[in-house]
Amino acid sequence: MTTEIIEHKLNELRSGEKTKLEISKEDFQTYREIILAQEDFKHFRGIAQRSGHVIYEYLKDPRS
Repeated sequence: MTTEIIEHKLNELRSGEKTKLEISKEDFQTYREIILAQEDFKHFRGIAQRSGHVIYEYLKDPRS
């Protein structure tokens, strides 16, 4: 998956176009690196799932 595609999906979360983004176990590290590089990275919340997948949500207020 390319950086442009990931950033596009993150922008969809930011804009509210999508409320959740499910990431596979294999893509998690790539997404994590890109999210941590964002200025608003504290607005992204990852919720771990049993199968190793992660669901990301975008919060209006940053997490502490």
